[in-house]
Amino acid sequence: MFGIGLPELIIIMVIALIVIGPSKLPDLAKALGKGMAEFRKATQEIKDSLDLDEDIEEVKKDLVDSISGLDEPVDLPELEKQGEQESKYNDFDEVLADYEKSKEEAEPSGQKEEETSAEEIKKDE
Repeated sequence: MFGIGLPELIIIMVIALIVIGPSKLPDLAKALGKGMAEFRKATQEIKDSLDLDEDIEEVKKDLVDSISGLDEPVDLPELEKQGEQESKYNDFDEVLADYEKSKEEAEPSGQKEEETSAEEIKKDE
């Protein structure tokens, strides 16, 4: 307990009996027992609530991980900064022109010549 042995406990009980009196001592012990029980109940509820908070945090982390494929949630300010970046195109025509240019660069040179000669034949006819 608190390092209190049987002799010390007997001395404390005798002093309490003398100070409080034999008629009120049982009522005091009863009130002390109820207070201790309520204290234990309150501390148990706090422990349960803390355990529940930990479980909720674990579920939240697992949910974020399963949805986004990341270990931690993505910060919204970073996403907003990405949206604020200026586009390198002013209109849709520039996007199409860039796409056509990249498409031409990706094609093998033999196919370009065949298409060019096929276009020239059509023009000649």
